[in-house]
Amino acid sequence: MTTIHSLSDEMRMDRHYRWQRYIYDSTRTHYLIGRRHLIRNLAPVRDASVLEIGCGTAWNLVRAARRYPEARLFGVDVSNAMLATARSSVARQGLANRIRLAQGDATSFDASRTVGLSTFDRVFISYALSMIPGWERALEHAASLLGPKGELHIVDFGQCERLPAAFKRALYAFLAHYTVKPRADLEAKVRETAARHGLQVRFERLHRGYTDYAVLFRA
Repeated sequence: MTTIHSLSDEMRMDRHYRWQRYIYDSTRTHYLIGRRHLIRNLAPVRDASVLEIGCGTAWNLVRAARRYPEARLFGVDVSNAMLATARSSVARQGLANRIRLAQGDATSFDASRTVGLSTFDRVFISYALSMIPGWERALEHAASLLGPKGELHIVDFGQCERLPAAFKRALYAFLAHYTVKPRADLEAKVRETAARHGLQVRFERLHRGYTDYAVLFRA
């Protein structure tokens, strides 16, 4: 969930996560509740290529590797500090030969140069669009990386429309402290992006609106 663009933002995110990365996973489990749903729904075929944009500590990639042992996994993040933690985690789990990690800007990284592939069977973004100032460009770029039968899966914070207003205010104030801004127009932008790329969309509002989950795919 740590993908921002530009050199200054890269440096800012490295400072932000310099110490926080050590406790990141243990403190996020209870409110990044859509991650497991996304991983279950990836369902890549044998030998599929799976890319996470904004991979952070590689929490998602490690679990995807366990669930899909025949998939080829890749992760990109802008923060070198978070990538250092991700690499340690991947190595500790004995998955260094299955998960390739690289530094890159979510809005513009060259996939061929960064991880050695130009398109992917699955691309996913987990709680990162709410942190990227140019998130629409990141969404567009992710859609452009899909192969012929590819799918783009997105999970992020929703608008909490079926939850108490006081809960939403408290949650959004908490998220703002970490430079996280839920995207009120996420569904509209997803549908616009899908139309430009000839993709279909499945959009769900889960957990009483706490979680937005989208899949862009070819019919």
